[in-house]
This record gives sequence, structure tokens and C-alpha cells, in this order.
Amino acid sequence: MPIYTVHEPPLRRYEIEPDPVRFAFVRDGFSFWAFVLGAIWMLRYRLWLVLIAYIILVAAMGVGLHVVGAPAGARLLVVFLVALLFGLEAATLRRWTLSRRGWVNLGVVSGPDQETAERRFFDAWVAGGGSGYTLPIPPPPATPRDGGAPPGVIGLFPEPGARA
Repeated sequence: MPIYTVHEPPLRRYEIEPDPVRFAFVRDGFSFWAFVLGAIWMLRYRLWLVLIAYIILVAAMGVGLHVVGAPAGARLLVVFLVALLFGLEAATLRRWTLSRRGWVNLGVVSGPDQETAERRFFDAWVAGGGSGYTLPIPPPPATPRDGGAPPGVIGLFPEPGARA
């Protein structure tokens, strides 16, 4: 089931509370369109610094491979691997850009599609009081080091020295 991170935009001058319509749901995982059409995908989401870094990286690698005299197959492989890496990290780069612009990460929500994830998030958000509410993060499961067993106990026996 896909996982989405929820981002709240910064308040505009005339806003008292955030506008839920402007919330961004960023799907975690591989982005096919970022893999196939990287630069256009970056323009679509207005990732200006990422686009500049991408252009510099691709140009530097192209020049470097040309200077070394790499065959065309090696150049194609490098371009493919850079596109694959970008497809894998596209969501992370988008989240980084949102946080740099002042957007607040409200939490993580899952759903079979974005519409269901949005519905789940807003149901919890409204039930929790709306503005300023973040999704609760469940505590990690207890381990023996967290107090699951008294010190000095080895194995599954309830107390030191006990016999089965």
C-alpha cells in the first residue's frame, strides 16, 4: 500500500489557518515520470535548485565521460543510472524542497490511492482539532532492553533463577 507524507503550506498574509486545499501529499517510492522525463518533472513541481543541480551534474558527467573517451554504451549506461537514481529519490527531493520553502511535515498516511490517503488524513486531522495537529506516531514495540524483562534474566523465564 502506498505511503504518503503530508505537508502543510506556510500561512499567507491574509490566512489565519492553513488552507486544506493547498496541502501536499507526496507519494513515497519510485516515480516513473521523474525517471522518464526528469527535467520536465522538476519544472512541473518547481524544483528549481534540484533542476540546476541536475543540469550541472549531467553536463559535468557528459564532459567527464567525453574527456575520458568512454564509449557510447558507457555514456548511455551512466545516463540511465542517473535517471534511475533520480526516479528513486524524486520524492525525497520534493520533500526537501517543500521543507526548504517552509512547509511543515504533518505526518505519514497510507492508502491504496491518493484520494483514500487524503480522506484518512483529513478524518484524523478534523477529529484531532485541525490546525496545529499532527498525526500521532505509534511508539516502537517494547524490547527486553526497554524493560520487557528484569535485569539479569536470560531467555524467557520470568525471574532470575526460575526453573521450567
